[in-house]
Amino acid sequence: MNQHLHLTTLGVNDFERSFKFYSQTLGWKPASSSSEDVAFFQSGGVVLAIYPRKKLAEDALTPPEGSDFSGITLAYNARDESEVDDIIRDLKARGVHINKEPQKVF
Repeated sequence: MNQHLHLTTLGVNDFERSFKFYSQTLGWKPASSSSEDVAFFQSGGVVLAIYPRKKLAEDALTPPEGSDFSGITLAYNARDESEVDDIIRDLKARGVHINKEPQKVF
């Protein structure tokens, strides 16, 4: 796998407050692809996203409370589906538990 990170998503308990912090306090400009419950901020070569913690946990197929979910996800965008298949096959061969199988997203 290419050693590169594309997206870091923070699961936040108060989306509006967090959005105001990044957009007003820090002065970061949200990307046009942001919506009422997810915001994307370009931060150099990596995008920082904020998203409601409960929804992020639901997407990760894990409960939002407890020590199993940190409220942060990291994303690597593969070049194509065959690269994804290769990466997942390699990780499984190394004993990594895949909590959620890859899926096509926007």
